[in-house]
Amino acid sequence: MRHTYHDVEFCATRVALGLLAGKWKPIILFHLFGGPRRFTELWRGIPRVSKKVLLEQLRQLETAGLVERTVHNGFPPEVTYQLSAKGTELGPILRRLDQWAMTHIEGVVQIS
Repeated sequence: MRHTYHDVEFCATRVALGLLAGKWKPIILFHLFGGPRRFTELWRGIPRVSKKVLLEQLRQLETAGLVERTVHNGFPPEVTYQLSAKGTELGPILRRLDQWAMTHIEGVVQIS
C-alpha cells in the first residue's frame, strides 16, 4: 500500500524528523560525524547540556539505530559512541539542512 502525505501517521519525512527531534540530537550527530567519541568528550564539547539529558538523547539515538554504543573493558569502563551506517547516511542531509538554515533562518527564528 502506498502512503501519501495526507497519511499523517505514515509520512516518512515526519517520522525521520521525529527521530531527530530534541534540542541536542542534531548537535550530538554533528559531533559524531567526526568519528567515535567518549561520553565525556561529547559532554565537554556541547556547552549547556546536562549529563542526564545527553545520556537520554544518546539512548534515543541508539534506540533509533542512528548511534552505536560500545563499552570497553577496563577500570573504569570506557564507553564510546559512534554513528551507525544509518546515522552516517544522515551526514550529507544534515549538512545541507544546516546550510539552508544559515541562509534562511536569520530574522525568522530566535535561537535560545
